Amino acid sequence: TLTDGSTWDAQLVGAEPDKDLAILKIDAPKELLRGIRVGRSRNLKVGQSVMAIGNPFGLSHSVSVGIISAKDRREIAPSGRAGFYNFLQTDASINPGNSGGPLINMRGEVIGINTAINAAGSGIGFAIPINMVKEMLPDLKSKGRYSRSWIGIHIQQLTEELAQSYGLKEPMGALVAEVVQAGPAAKAGILEGDVVIEFN
Repeated sequence: TLTDGSTWDAQLVGAEPDKDLAILKIDAPKELLRGIRVGRSRNLKVGQSVMAIGNPFGLSHSVSVGIISAKDRREIAPSGRAGFYNFLQTDASINPGNSGGPLINMRGEVIGINTAINAAGSGIGFAIPINMVKEMLPDLKSKGRYSRSWIGIHIQQLTEELAQSYGLKEPMGALVAEVVQAGPAAKAGILEGDVVIEFN
């Protein structure tokens, strides 16, 4: 449904359910569609002003204003799904219905896609950085899905105590907690208990 009230059938070009992302195509006249500039999320700074646009609780074309509260949030699991997200955190109000809407900087550029909220908190919302979205677009357009590389290991943080038990001078690296059978890491000879300290 566009701002003039017209509705159009949409064709699903590509989707990445783990990231709540999809590319839709509609055959509406160009004069009804306006593009928006896409910015960069890599250079964002905590404290930078942003706006979240969306349809919270059915209130269409709502805008809320706030700042980037934190970057690189990885401990968030939207809808209970764990994954690698690297979220931007913002205190701009994000509510049910904001998902999929843009997070915009003060130059009017999209720097994130509103995705999740912390239901227990007030003013704690999360957006996927636009640079992560840019990486997915070629695959979503050409294949209809995102091809993700994987190593085939589960890792855990190396604590001071674990580092000592493995004879390491300091807790540096990631402890291999589990190796997926027949995965790339297993074929390469990585074992449970190994500590990864570098990769290229």
